[in-house]
Amino acid sequence: MSAPLTDWKVLPHGRLTEVAPNILTVTGTIHMPIGDFPRRMTIVRLRDSRLVIFNAIALDEEEMREIEAFGDLAWLIVPNAHHRLDAGIWKDRYPSLRVVTPPAAREKVEDAVPVDAINVDFDDPDVTWIVVPGTHSGESALRVDGADGTTLILNDIVGNIRDAHGFSGWLLKLMGFAGDAPHVPGPVKLGMGKSKADLAAQLRAWAALPGLKRIIVSHGETIEDDPRGALTALADTLE
Repeated sequence: MSAPLTDWKVLPHGRLTEVAPNILTVTGTIHMPIGDFPRRMTIVRLRDSRLVIFNAIALDEEEMREIEAFGDLAWLIVPNAHHRLDAGIWKDRYPSLRVVTPPAAREKVEDAVPVDAINVDFDDPDVTWIVVPGTHSGESALRVDGADGTTLILNDIVGNIRDAHGFSGWLLKLMGFAGDAPHVPGPVKLGMGKSKADLAAQLRAWAALPGLKRIIVSHGETIEDDPRGALTALADTLE
């Protein structure tokens, strides 16, 4: 786990992209012992224009101004204990942000930033906070319902890196973050112990959502081609 940043440090990243009405996302890379590792931030705009930042990443000033113009920064989601790198510097820049993390992540996240809540109701019927079953209350997700369908925003429970290559790519494939199809990464499975069935049940419940349109993950490509089938196949690997 990398030490949390204390100054606004911009690591390599792409451009903000609108993937659905009221949802922006951006990908970047972070250097890890195994090599460069892709990561993603997703921003959801609520009906009243408040913004929910999921897995914060420091961006260049041009992109930060785009975010500020998109809505009012209100919530900062630290989706698990491993995704706290930029949390503190975002809170420093925007002190009014309320920080939310799942219950089991709170202690480690608070090494980087004070946590305001381990449960949240956004007071918006379109956006739901989820503490993911089967993760010992350590992973969070968002469900966003919109005119074009339902978007799931997941963190480490699904990896979908398709362009991994070289030795680092081999390691990512070995760990289940990379490959030709989405995976539940090996370290995530290992941490579940006997609770795999709980996550499998949640994946199947999400697959049954009638309006499911896409799955945005923190590491890898967005899943838009048969997201229901992808979730069902992932559930099968846990049983």
